[in-house]
Amino acid sequence: MTDRSLAGLVLAGGFSTRFGEEEKAVAPLSGTPMIRRVVDRLCKVTDEIVVNCRSEQLDALRDALDDRVEVPRFAVDPVADRGPIGGIHTGLDAIDAEYAAVVACDMPFLDPALFDLLLGRAQQHDGAVVRLDDGWFQTTQAIYRTDPMRRACADAIDAADNRILTALDELDWVVVEQRDLEAEGISLDTFESIDTKEDLRAAERRL
Repeated sequence: MTDRSLAGLVLAGGFSTRFGEEEKAVAPLSGTPMIRRVVDRLCKVTDEIVVNCRSEQLDALRDALDDRVEVPRFAVDPVADRGPIGGIHTGLDAIDAEYAAVVACDMPFLDPALFDLLLGRAQQHDGAVVRLDDGWFQTTQAIYRTDPMRRACADAIDAADNRILTALDELDWVVVEQRDLEAEGISLDTFESIDTKEDLRAAERRL
């Protein structure tokens, strides 16, 4: 656990059309709601948790999380369907910590050690994002400095460009390479996402 100011932001506001009509964030993974697994892991390295969602998700998410000792706060999207960048903007607007660890709700294998590594790299910068060997940036499991990233997301949304990398163009951020994770013993399983029911069944078999 770091002694620096770090909040956790879980993005749960997507419509998850590939998953079907069921609410993916609360889908049971070996008996535990998926978002509960994400929150329980993220809280190990953060001072507070904020969950971004749509208004119609609130009851289901509260039911999945309300028996925790520390119940997360919720940041509801004023406009739905703006994608992850909209969720990041809404969530960061509810956070006072200097930095935020942002993670999608469908990444139940996230490794808390990743955020300790990213937070260390992000110091004196506006964020730290992992780039895999295939060139893919893991922007929804990353560290961002709260205020600059919130402003950058707002600018991108105003420009009708909902790509997170567009927001990052405004910031001073650092790239963390895949080899850096491997050197720290952090598995790429941390980035595994549950997009479909088959993904969920495969994850259950692993657990």
